Order: sequence, then structure tokens, then C-alpha cells
Amino acid sequence: MNRQREVIYAERRLVLEGEDIGTQVGDFMAETISAYVRSATAQGYAEDWDLSQLWTAIKLIYPISFTPEDLIAEFGSVSALDAEILEARLLEDAEAAYKKREEELGAEVLRELERKVLLSVLDRKWREHLYEMDYLQEGIGLRAMAQRDPLVEYQREGYELFAAMMDAIKEELASLVFNVEVTVEGDGSQITARGVDEKPAQKAPLRYSAADENGIVTSGDVSRNSPCPCGSGKKFKRCHGAA
Repeated sequence: MNRQREVIYAERRLVLEGEDIGTQVGDFMAETISAYVRSATAQGYAEDWDLSQLWTAIKLIYPISFTPEDLIAEFGSVSALDAEILEARLLEDAEAAYKKREEELGAEVLRELERKVLLSVLDRKWREHLYEMDYLQEGIGLRAMAQRDPLVEYQREGYELFAAMMDAIKEELASLVFNVEVTVEGDGSQITARGVDEKPAQKAPLRYSAADENGIVTSGDVSRNSPCPCGSGKKFKRCHGAA
């Protein structure tokens, strides 16, 4: 937990000191898009990929300028596509969209927006993570019944929760930078980002029912960015929560 806290507070310090985090935002955006592409193309041939579902997910992050059909037409057939081509084209398109967003808002306004959004998302996600760690600690003793070391399991699952939180921060930051409504006030040094500073509505926890590698079905609550309880190694939102 100490290491996790250091990572979060180092990020907060950059924001509070007014550092330019534009490059970091670009990296977050690229990592998020690449993760979606890898998940969508992990199995089967290009003909088996659900490009429609991939596009639906990516559109929530930034406004894509081309369709799957455009890409297929460019290469002649869907079989001519591969994961590297798909990832490269989406990253190139996302970078162009980011530059357009910067031109629309102005560089200084976008930098301030990025800092405001990152601080808001960091604080909210960190609070949620602390609640999840408390919940994990309360039930970790039950791992001993499955012949597992509770301390080792706590460290492993805590790391997975933290990694999921960081991925969620990157994705939400990239999405808000593109989609939030911005109002510039006064001389331009102050901006208001609609929805960023507002208290989010309480969401009902997602429910799951999935079988693990032994075929044992379990059910309960899970967040979209937590590891899927089925044991696939994927996030819940990209596995049993993808529907």
C-alpha cells in the first residue's frame, strides 16, 4: 500500500505544481487504445474479430474518423488486416484527434483541462481503491480454507486491484479530455469542465455469475475494471461484463 500511495501522490504533485502533463495524457490514451485492440484481436483470425464492438468501445474515448468498413475497403479484404495495422491506424487517428482538440481549445486551456481532469479522477479512483482494499482485507482470511496463504493472496489481489485502478484512470482521463464540455472564464486562466467537479451519482454494483477453472460457479459484486472472477485474467468489462 505504501508503494501504491507513493505512485498516486507523485501524480497529484505533478498536477498541483502545474506541470505540463500533455505527453502523459497522450501515453495514457495510446495505452488504453492498444489494450482494447489487443483484447479484441487476441483470438482467431481477422475474420473472427468483432470490429463493431471494438469501435463502440473506442468511440467512448475519442471520435474515430473512419469506420471498420473504410479500413477493410482500404486493404481490400478483412483478411488483409492484422493486429499491428489496426493498432497503428487507431493510434494515428487518435493522435490527429488530440491535435484537433488542442487547436479547438488552445494549448493552455487543454493543459489546464488535463490537470483538472487528472486530479479529479485520481482522487475519486483512489478513494474507491481504498474501499476495495478494506473489503479485500475483511475477507482475505477465507483464502486459508482453500490452502492458500492469506498474506500472499492479499498482496497479489491488491496488486491486481491497483493495476485495474490505474488502467481505469488512464481510460477515463483520455475520454474526459476529448468529451467533457469546457467553459473558459475571464482571461482564460480559469476553466470549468462540466461534470468533472460534480459529485458522481452512486452506482449500483455490477453483479457477476461465472465459473472458475474448476467449473465452480460463484456470484457477487464486481467493478468493471476488476479482474473477472472467472479467472480468465481479463478485466470484467472485457470478459463476462462485455455484454
